[in-house]
Amino acid sequence: MALQTMTDSFTHFLKRHLGDAVALLLWTMWAFSVLPASAQTGGEIAQLRVERLDDDIALSAQMQFELPAAVEEVIAKGVPVTFTAEAEIYRERWYWFDKRLSFAQRSYKLAYQPLTRRWRVSVGAPTGELGAALSMSQTFDSLPEALAHMKRIARWRVADAAALDPALKYRAEFRYRLDVSQLALPLQIGTLGQSDWNVTLSASTAFSLEVGR
Repeated sequence: MALQTMTDSFTHFLKRHLGDAVALLLWTMWAFSVLPASAQTGGEIAQLRVERLDDDIALSAQMQFELPAAVEEVIAKGVPVTFTAEAEIYRERWYWFDKRLSFAQRSYKLAYQPLTRRWRVSVGAPTGELGAALSMSQTFDSLPEALAHMKRIARWRVADAAALDPALKYRAEFRYRLDVSQLALPLQIGTLGQSDWNVTLSASTAFSLEVGR
């Protein structure tokens, strides 16, 4: 009730003194500032680092999470699951929203091979990521070994350094999530409302062009 009263009063004040369009914009910004932020689930990003490597900007990350029992059960039945990593580079702007300069995406597919009793991790990226597609895979004797490989990203080239200005400040945003959209449709429907399938990690860090030099 208290939050609703605050909302009604603030909305009435805006409409009285400002136009409806401006009032709506300011009310939306205010509402997001007073509502509690949703918590990420499934673990955390223990380390996030951005550095310059020659002509590129590279990102390294160390994730900490446990594979939910429901997910592990599905994989053991021969159904692969995919984790998606996404990195965005933003230029900070004091007068407006930060401008996105680059976007990179990479997938990690985890599969169990019953015949060999081994685990396979396949890493892939769309064609065009810094001019080349990425596709490689490794096999492991155990699930913990496979997960350890998936939890560490080292020097992932996510942006062209030539597009950045040494005089400006930038921010890297990184997300790592269990991508249920990569499952067959019946399985996607089965995961709806199931917290075990909500593995989402995110973090951000500020940096300048000269980082790592």
